[in-house]
Amino acid sequence: MRRKASTKLDSDQVTSHLMARESFSLDEHVPKTPILNNHGFLELPRQDQRNFILLCLLYFLQGIPMGLASGSVPFLLKDHLSFGEIGVFSLASYPYSLKLLWSPIVDAVWSPKLGRRKSWILPIQLLSGFGMLYLGSMVEDLMTTTGKPGGPGVWSFTGWWFFLVFMCATQDIAVDGWALTLLTPGNVSYASTAQTVGLTAGQFLSYTVFLAFNSKDFANRWFRTEELDTGLVSLGGYLTFWGWAYIAITIGLALLKKEEKSRNEEGVWDVYKIMWDVLKLRNIQTIIIVHLIAKIGFQANDGVTNLKLLEKGFGKENMALTVLIDFPFEIGLGYYAGKWSQKYTPMRLWCWGFVGRLVAAIIAQTVVSIFPMNGVQPWYMLMVIASHVFSTFTNTVMFVAVSAFHARVADPVIGGTYMTLLATVSNLGGTFPRYFVLRLVDAFTTATCYPPPAEKTDVGSLKGPLVTQPFSCALQAEKERCENGGGTCEILHDGYYIVNIICVIVGVLTFAMYIRRKVLHLQSLPLRAWRLAPGPR
Repeated sequence: MRRKASTKLDSDQVTSHLMARESFSLDEHVPKTPILNNHGFLELPRQDQRNFILLCLLYFLQGIPMGLASGSVPFLLKDHLSFGEIGVFSLASYPYSLKLLWSPIVDAVWSPKLGRRKSWILPIQLLSGFGMLYLGSMVEDLMTTTGKPGGPGVWSFTGWWFFLVFMCATQDIAVDGWALTLLTPGNVSYASTAQTVGLTAGQFLSYTVFLAFNSKDFANRWFRTEELDTGLVSLGGYLTFWGWAYIAITIGLALLKKEEKSRNEEGVWDVYKIMWDVLKLRNIQTIIIVHLIAKIGFQANDGVTNLKLLEKGFGKENMALTVLIDFPFEIGLGYYAGKWSQKYTPMRLWCWGFVGRLVAAIIAQTVVSIFPMNGVQPWYMLMVIASHVFSTFTNTVMFVAVSAFHARVADPVIGGTYMTLLATVSNLGGTFPRYFVLRLVDAFTTATCYPPPAEKTDVGSLKGPLVTQPFSCALQAEKERCENGGGTCEILHDGYYIVNIICVIVGVLTFAMYIRRKVLHLQSLPLRAWRLAPGPR
């Protein structure tokens, strides 16, 4: 979601470079691309250095709400919502996987007075800033009352975050396009670097750093001499700070940065027609099917394992520490995965990563199942970290490999549209199953609340009505009612284990019967099999 596999150049430039060569052929398995400058950052022209920093800042702003919506907020909601309700909240991240649907509009509709990209970036960032200010003023109350009788529904709470992610996705379309003109043609490869640096930093700050400083246990252990019941940073305060930061940066961008004049090369409907023509290619249809089913096998591990650890008592501060340690491994392993994708054929490497992620899902379930009865121990902490690192490694291998494959097969004449289409479908394959998986965890969970012994019950200390009869406490609201009434919620069948096994079995069957055979066949095809029929476009 946050990385691009290749940098998009002007289609006419790419085509002229390729067609001018006598050796050009669509039968070659690796397309030739223009040679870019191999300069270090300090060797770049001063203007490119400044524009690179600007791009990092704009991508960083995207990472702030994205890190909250896809990382921190689901962890904070676990104390208030069931897995199924968190599944509803996961829908908030969908705009990033569907932005292809409105990207032609962002690219073609703009005001000459503001500039092609600033026409969208300025109002989008202002709306995001005011949205975060408003949400920050009431998010604490929403968090505690969402899903409760008389409180706002989870769909209403999800709608606010859907709006913020939609703004980020739209801003991303405009910034991606601006990146290609902000940097000189020979140094345009730094655009993808700026995106990786900026987005990763923003998500890291809003996920790992915020989660740690929001934890009261982390704050009491490392920063306080007297224990308090709150963390160092609240979600409302964090949103308010970044809301004002968004507005200030947007005003500075409007006043201090001018955009070069540009013109439309294609209309909105021209781009939609190209996308439709690409979708009619048989090989594109096959790779779309692969992308939509390939990540089902890992969904329970990716979406539920961390939440289940929190439910068992792992602690938000321990989870933040785990992700913090995992972060440098993700960067380093990504480098080696990139080297391997050049040494081996991409989709064969992707298949290795696929099998590795299935193994990682089984390891994660084992780690959750042996959670110590006496709390988190050093040996268990190391097991969780090792499980996270292995899962991250296999995920990175798959991502880098499939990105390399997309870059090889994309038609350079329409590279931007082609690559965005493939990346969007790949992202969607990882987001749409999560809602259903989280709902299934609740559906397969069986738990019963047992009333407390009468002789040991202090009615005056209870936070709710006394539990007098057994009832189901599989959902979070019922579990809270049980605990507040002095009862004990005993889980008879944990839906996480059942759903994870089902996902792994589906992954094994689809991989053995369809996915592996199809992707290796697609990799063996000549480039002309991925091209549109010649003719005016």
